[in-house]
Parts: sequence; C-alpha cells; structure tokens
Amino acid sequence: MANPLTPDVMADPVALTRALVDIESVSLQEKEIADCVEEVLRAAPHLSVWRHGNTVMARTDLGRSQRVVLAGHLDTVPINDNFPATIQGDLIYGCGTSDMKAGVAFALHLAVSVPEPRFDVTYFFYEAEEVDSQYNGLNLIAGAHPEWLAADFAVLLEPTYGVVEAGCQGTMRAVVRATGRRAHSARSWRGVNAIHAAGEVLRRLEAYEPRTVPIDGCTYREGLNAVRIRGGVAGNVVPDLCEVEVNYRFAPDRSEAEAHAHVREVFAGFEVEVVDSSSGALPGLTAPPAREFLAAVGEAPVAKLGWTDVARFAALGIPALNFGPGDPNLAHAPDEHVEIGKIRDGAATLHRWLS
Repeated sequence: MANPLTPDVMADPVALTRALVDIESVSLQEKEIADCVEEVLRAAPHLSVWRHGNTVMARTDLGRSQRVVLAGHLDTVPINDNFPATIQGDLIYGCGTSDMKAGVAFALHLAVSVPEPRFDVTYFFYEAEEVDSQYNGLNLIAGAHPEWLAADFAVLLEPTYGVVEAGCQGTMRAVVRATGRRAHSARSWRGVNAIHAAGEVLRRLEAYEPRTVPIDGCTYREGLNAVRIRGGVAGNVVPDLCEVEVNYRFAPDRSEAEAHAHVREVFAGFEVEVVDSSSGALPGLTAPPAREFLAAVGEAPVAKLGWTDVARFAALGIPALNFGPGDPNLAHAPDEHVEIGKIRDGAATLHRWLS
C-alpha cells in the first residue's frame, strides 16, 4: 500500500492529522503507522533516524548548545465506531484525533519542514502509551537506548487544548484489606463480617480532605478515592475478607515513598498493599527553553491533573511540559474530535519557538 503521508499531506498539519487518524493503530498494533512515519523521516536529509520496535526516533545534529525533545505516542485506544476520520465544519472526528494524533502531526510536520531549528531536536514517535507501561515505547527506549533520551527540555504533545500543562501528578493504586471470620449466615454471631468492617475504610475516605498544592504558580489538586470493592463468599456465608482498591493522585512535591507512607497512615489499622505507582513531575518551568516556549505560547501554564510521560523525563532530570491541540476531556470518547483552528494555532506556536 502506498504511504498516505505524501509531501502535500506532510506540508499541512490539518491534512496530516486526518491522514494519521486514518491509519489504524490501536495499542500493540502500531507497525503500519510506524512504517509510514519512518519512511517520511528517512527521506529528510537533515535527520538521523533510528527505530526500536514500533518506536521511531529522529534527530538533528547541528551542534546547537541545547537539545529539546518533541514526543508523541502513535497508539490509540480501541476503535468505537469512530474510524476513519470525518470532518464536520471546524472539527475533525475520529479515534485518536485528540489523544493524540493531532499532536503527533505537529511533531512530524516540524521534523521534515524545519531543517535548521535553533535547538537540536529529538523527535519521538512511540508505541503503546495507552496500555501497561511494560510495553510503553519510551520505557523500552530507556532500557535499550537511554542515550537517545538525553536532552535539556522536553515537550509531550498530549492533549491540553492549546495551553501548557506543567509537570504531572503522581499516581498510586493500593488495596486496603478488612478481615473477619467466616460463619454460616444463620449463625452470624459466630463470625466477624469483613464487609461490615470495610465500612470504616469508606468512612475515612468520605472524611478525607485532599491537599491543594501550589507549585511555581500551578495548582495541583490531589484525590484519594475508592475505585473497586471485592468481597463475599456465597449467599449464606459471612465473609472473612473485603478488599477496597483506592487510587491516590498526589502532587509532585511528594515522592512515591511519601505517597505510600501517607496512604498507609490514612488506613492505619488495616493491611495496605501498594499494587502500582508512578512518581509525578515538577512543573519544569525554569529551563531556558521552557521559558522561551511559554513566551511563544503566550498564556500562563496550569498544572497537569493526571499522569503523563513527562514523568519519565523528569526522573532523568529533564524538565518537561505537556502541550497539544486536543481537548483532554474528549480523550477516549466515542465522539472524540479536535478543532482545526487549534491544530493550526498550535503548529504555528511550535514553529515560532523552533525557528
């Protein structure tokens, strides 16, 4: 099949967004889109191109004093009667339009159209962001080719509706266990009902007052919530175990260890098992390229309420921000769409910043 990313398409971020959406790339099925992206990047003489799995990396080597990263994931969540793309007025509808093929279009357009940026630039078009981190392209690169990630500043082209979302929250899931003693429900006094005991876990969650944390002018709102409850043996058995799974979104001034300790403190007296966690990322607004990027955007940054791959760069000591044309509230929705005006404005902003 001929590559749909023709020179005419590559020259227009709007047409490029639609063309990328029309290449199906559900997580772990990114080979076709990675092949198309690799082909157009290898045709650009000013870029050096490497590939690892279905992650494509391209970079300039112009001897600039600073290097920046532009990164976007190629995968989408499963299609939901929203493929291929359609245009209605100023909106492009389709799976991945907001999260985040419009952002990928920014990076791909700039990679081929700006041969002499004022920073050296590394572009990442990576796989499997929407699934378990063991498959994440940046995570795989960190293990196989960590030198590829070296930079002074990074921009993740996640949907932010055209504003800068700085840093990101940390995230943690834990299982809080209430225990009891089994008994026949006809002789319930001989047992201890673990589901009843779990009521105390829920009361603590209901009374919990999350922090609101200002960092570098960005306000991070924390949250601690029950997201799943498991318990019960049979319709005539007093249960001896009830598990409440909680999700904690914490401000990036807290380390993972501090977040773990806080959750254990909240649920003192119960067994708490942390089953998954990732650190957050501080805003990263002080690096010179970041200040220049903020000036190009022309609007005050806000806190990223959620976790993104900026945290991977922050863990390496690389300041990173989120910036993209999509509306994060539309990500993964059946009516996912992106505004054409936001695509054009965002592409112009990045072009100003780089050239």
